[in-house]
Amino acid sequence: MILLFTALLGVGYPLVVTGIAGALLPSQARGSLVTVDGTPVGSALVGQSFTSDRYFHGRPSATAETPYNGASSGGTSLGPTSAKLRDMIDAQIRDLRTAGVEGPLPADAVTSSGSGLDPHISPAFAKLQIARVAKVRQISEQQVAALVEASTSRPALGFIGEPRVNVLRLNMALDKSIPQK
Repeated sequence: MILLFTALLGVGYPLVVTGIAGALLPSQARGSLVTVDGTPVGSALVGQSFTSDRYFHGRPSATAETPYNGASSGGTSLGPTSAKLRDMIDAQIRDLRTAGVEGPLPADAVTSSGSGLDPHISPAFAKLQIARVAKVRQISEQQVAALVEASTSRPALGFIGEPRVNVLRLNMALDKSIPQK
């Protein structure tokens, strides 16, 4: 019985489920890879570290030493009274202010997601970065704003979730539509 159930549930069932997933949802079954000219450049489900001013930046990553390291996914586990969390947020705020960002900051601009790997930012955080990206690329803010608007995903069924912008897809659209001068 042990051998029978091991073969049935340990081998057979996973193969059937994997086959069905591959047939019905091929992109998701392969990791939602994003490709350029047939070469994978990332996943639509895992954030990447963009540090150049010519690109939109994602929210802070909570992963260890290497930002957006999928092998060490997880939040900071720091509570609202944590001095370390307060210091991390203060550092993010200082960096944004030094970069010239003014006004109120959305939460995702200074805090990491629960997984530390979130590939999305809020439209509000994307809008805060439009002036920087436009200036570095020497184009109008309206051109960049139009790309942000086109890259904004709406809530499912109009009410489930929040509007969001996938940073990798936005940066790819930016390079495709408005090449670096």
